[in-house]
Amino acid sequence: MGAGSERDEFRFERYLGVGCVTTIGGFFSGGMIAVLIAKIAGWARGCEPTNGLPACDWHLFMLAGALIGMVTLPALVIWKLRGKRGPEDGPGL
Repeated sequence: MGAGSERDEFRFERYLGVGCVTTIGGFFSGGMIAVLIAKIAGWARGCEPTNGLPACDWHLFMLAGALIGMVTLPALVIWKLRGKRGPEDGPGL
């Protein structure tokens, strides 16, 4: 095992760590943005939410937005990290 395989292993661990942290952030940020969209959609439909709830059907919007955020934020961050590699890094993760 040479120094190259150690660098590849470190790179995989770095991407794994970044992916896990951004998955959590993507879940909550996507859910919050989706609830804002639910409020706008409820206003456009003329729907009056139940007292104490942020919007009509907020849970459906939140779940969809959270799932989208869980996938797109880590994918975007890892894609940007991979684009910053220099030519000396060579092919790999």
